[in-house]
Amino acid sequence: MSENRSTNGSEAVPDVPVPVGIDELLERVRAGYERIDPADAAAAAEAGALLVDIRYAALRDRDGLIPGALVVERNELEWRLDPQGSHRAPEAVGHDLQVVVICNEGYASSLAVASLRQLGLHRATDLVGGFQAWRAAGLPVTSA
Repeated sequence: MSENRSTNGSEAVPDVPVPVGIDELLERVRAGYERIDPADAAAAAEAGALLVDIRYAALRDRDGLIPGALVVERNELEWRLDPQGSHRAPEAVGHDLQVVVICNEGYASSLAVASLRQLGLHRATDLVGGFQAWRAAGLPVTSA
């Protein structure tokens, strides 16, 4: 994935990642875990999984909320869910916590899951189709 380049044969520069497009990046990230559909996400929540809504406020205001989901905007996610972090949410009880990340359509959530897994949240996954799939499945939504 990376290569070590030298400018004049004696000077090495740090490894530089080989560029990939977003579609390839998503494919690589998603290959590392099982994504779940809305029905499975609802069942996981019933069994104690933490649903985490990372959509920004305008989308939550427009489309509503999933009852019981923890709202954490994407730029705060790692700080709020790191079980060892000083800024963690009370729900961030340990690395074994099952977390289902939900964005609007299921793209940003995949990248967020990769980051959470790097923090050791090995059961983190995301919702295929995001909030829009949840709503289309007829699952509960409340107004913001």
